[in-house]
Amino acid sequence: MRTRTLVALLSSVVGAAVVSGAAGIGARAGIRGQRAASQRIVDMLPVHADWWRERLHHDGQLTYVAIGDSAAQGVGATAPGRGYVGLLARRIRHRSRMTVRVVNLSVSGATTWGAKQHQLPKLHQFTPDVCTVSIGANDIAGFHPDKFERNIRAIYGAVPSHAIVGELPCMFVPDRERKVAVANEIIHRVAGELGLTVAPLHAITKRVGIRRTFFNTYGDLFHPNDRGYEIWASAFEPAVDARVDTVAAIRRYLSAREAEELGSQAGDVAHARAEQDTDDAAALDTANRPNPLDRLRQRATGSVPLPGPHTSGDRDAEGADARADEPTDGGRADRTDVGRADRTDVGGAA
Repeated sequence: MRTRTLVALLSSVVGAAVVSGAAGIGARAGIRGQRAASQRIVDMLPVHADWWRERLHHDGQLTYVAIGDSAAQGVGATAPGRGYVGLLARRIRHRSRMTVRVVNLSVSGATTWGAKQHQLPKLHQFTPDVCTVSIGANDIAGFHPDKFERNIRAIYGAVPSHAIVGELPCMFVPDRERKVAVANEIIHRVAGELGLTVAPLHAITKRVGIRRTFFNTYGDLFHPNDRGYEIWASAFEPAVDARVDTVAAIRRYLSAREAEELGSQAGDVAHARAEQDTDDAAALDTANRPNPLDRLRQRATGSVPLPGPHTSGDRDAEGADARADEPTDGGRADRTDVGRADRTDVGGAA
């Protein structure tokens, strides 16, 4: 009896030792893996910076300017253009059907102070049609609310009134989340005072949950991977779409001089003219459409043929109309140019 008890006790001790040893080995392997991933991140930084710097020389019908840190650089993605800035640039191009010049002013490791000191002076060289700001995550380690608010006010006061500013993402660690909550309150308050649109990055990343966030993160357990950046981009997409539609309305319904004179009100005026144009078209269509009594009278007198199978002449005419609507060589050239722009503007991101 005592022998069996002793064997069971020894088995338990040995089993616990094995489990503890395996856990220790796993933990050490995890730490080594994280360190290796962190080193790979360091190696990525100049590559991503050079990739975005080269794109400053590309022309485009629209200009998209991004202010931010390593997340705006796309660090952690399989290619720089697969970060959220690259994904948004591709979305802008597809929605607008225009080429896009991407001016990525972000700097890896930037804090709000760094963005104020080094990115804002460059912003004045450009006139962005779309502008996004996502900065502040690197402030959290040594967070000072007063300094953070001063820097945020300086940044938000310098960007265009149509800029889209992002919340800080959810970090899940309780101590950091308390700081993030204060930072995001400042972001919403200052953005509200200045009339800027806030992208709900914290709400969306929190909704994803810690388990999925773990798998959507690069090996350093800090930067997003390709899937993580898709989630980041989704926080900005509704506001970016609305801005692209506003730019399209301005270009269609306002002259360059009118748009400049109207300033921040240009979008409202352009949308009002677009709505009036739609209402006028609907009213004209209604006025030209015969009422039911007129249609019945026309059919009874034979003045309008009753619907029926198309004659061969009708088909020939329809075919001619369809061929007339087909794009010419110029149309194919346009599509080629757009395709070339897709591959050029956000190079290896596809």
